[in-house]
Amino acid sequence: MAKAELKTVVKMKQKTEVEDSSSLKGTFASVLFLGLFIIISWLSVYFLFVDRF
Repeated sequence: MAKAELKTVVKMKQKTEVEDSSSLKGTFASVLFLGLFIIISWLSVYFLFVDRF
């Protein structure tokens, strides 16, 4: 029974290693574009507000 649990733990470690080695470049680019969109939106609303006064 201990051997079966050990094999399960080894398999879980192998899966974790595969997930950790994945590239996150696409995620980083998406977050940068989203942040840029939010900043541009806030600045445009701010300048519209300031322009009215």
